[in-house]
Amino acid sequence: MAQPQIQPVVRPQTRYLKGDLVLFRDVERFWLGLPGHTFVGRVERSWTNTHSHKLLYDLTELNVNGNRARAGIDPDYMRPLPAADAMRDIDTAPLHEPDTGAMTPAAVAWLRQHLAQHSSVLPARR
Repeated sequence: MAQPQIQPVVRPQTRYLKGDLVLFRDVERFWLGLPGHTFVGRVERSWTNTHSHKLLYDLTELNVNGNRARAGIDPDYMRPLPAADAMRDIDTAPLHEPDTGAMTPAAVAWLRQHLAQHSSVLPARR
């Protein structure tokens, strides 16, 4: 019987800039099976640990209950949150549909705001 092929996991090598939004995981809470281990954060700064020489990040955890500073986050447990993903519902909104129910509430809100500010002219299609 043939052994299954095991492919190594490729970790993304990403450098984050101040202001980038990321998803990060509190790895200790995760491995202990505790709830609340994954957060959205905003990068505040990067720095190199003088002992391990590893690049680490300080983040602001963005939370509905208030923001919280998080220091020394290992980028192995961070992933970027691309703007394109956050805007996909608006970018792909069915503008020619007569039923606005086919659009997500965020797309409808954006369209209403834009139309209120700029008469009835939609932006040029990209």
